[in-house]
Amino acid sequence: MTTLDPPFAAPSLLDHVRPQALSLPESGIVEVMNYGRQREGMIPLWAGEGDLPTPAFIAEAATRSLAAGETFYTWQRGIPELRAAIARYMAGLYGVSEDPERYFVTGSGMQAIQIALALTLSAEEEIIIPSPAWPNAAAAAEVIGARPVYVPLAFDEARGFWIDLDRLESAVSPRTRVIFINTPANPTGFVASREALAGVLDIARRHGLWIVADEIYGRFYYEAGEGGRAPSFHDIMEQEDRILFVQTFSKNWAMTGWRLGWIESHPLLGDVLENLIQYSTSGVAAFMQRAGIVALERGESFVAHQIERARRGRDIVADGLATSNRVRFARPPGAFYMFFGVEGERDMRALALKLVDEARIGLAPGTAFGPGGESYIRMCFARGEAQMSEATNRLVDWLKR
Repeated sequence: MTTLDPPFAAPSLLDHVRPQALSLPESGIVEVMNYGRQREGMIPLWAGEGDLPTPAFIAEAATRSLAAGETFYTWQRGIPELRAAIARYMAGLYGVSEDPERYFVTGSGMQAIQIALALTLSAEEEIIIPSPAWPNAAAAAEVIGARPVYVPLAFDEARGFWIDLDRLESAVSPRTRVIFINTPANPTGFVASREALAGVLDIARRHGLWIVADEIYGRFYYEAGEGGRAPSFHDIMEQEDRILFVQTFSKNWAMTGWRLGWIESHPLLGDVLENLIQYSTSGVAAFMQRAGIVALERGESFVAHQIERARRGRDIVADGLATSNRVRFARPPGAFYMFFGVEGERDMRALALKLVDEARIGLAPGTAFGPGGESYIRMCFARGEAQMSEATNRLVDWLKR
């Protein structure tokens, strides 16, 4: 066997990698995480997760499943019991029909997005994404060879972020196939009103476009909502509308590491979605699905606890930042992130690294969230009061220096 010297081997291999794979940006969030992960006394608020582990009653369902020998291949669409549990959950939350044939279990919300785009989007076509935005949807489109088209969200401190429907429609081109809507939104905390969602749906209908609806933070809504949740495309859609919903167990039930989610679609797409799952992961492990059933059926009090913790965290951060006189922000109505700008700071990547060094708090630079995020930084507030108070005090002290 001949070993090639690295100077010869590495460029030769990279020359044959697809340009779409080579051009994917490195995560600005991961960069800061790696920089600060091992620091003593660090308060890590860079990632989109809280500090609570998965509740024991959920984890124990997975343990029982493993002990019972559920370690074989399983249903590509998801085990019937989980799909039925999802259908009951969604019917109770959104008033939709309780139809398990609308739901398809995936290996995370991220895989749900990948499959939704594989179903709707081809190379050289375009997906419209309101921005600043979580970067993974755009990257998933780029892997396919499609082009993300960013539409800046409007902002003022009184109203916060919102979708300008005229801007959105002006971005539609002959190559547009999909509008990706995340509401409540990461990183901005923006929540689309029912009227705004109706406006987006009207644009999609008139131009024959798909909507991929990422409503994973729908329970994290701090205004007086319908049934304790944010407005949804479920409230206004017709059965035949071209909408795919992507969902995850990660946020509501503290299951970020489990990688378990689902897609909701019209049942007519069932065979296509089943094939896409088959040719990606060939289904989700049964023991994880058993945990998902228990989360849906017994997890409501935990979800309520998570939401209330996040609400208190939001108010602690907002009240503290307001005293600094250096920060521009709006109190977010949804999700669990504070997205704010800092007077006198233009390089948010450098600021995030500096806060690791000088304040021992880990935030995500707005540069990680695409056009419009460059002058902001993101703080996750899905943690307990003591930790959020300490993190806020450190940040405000640093800002006042």
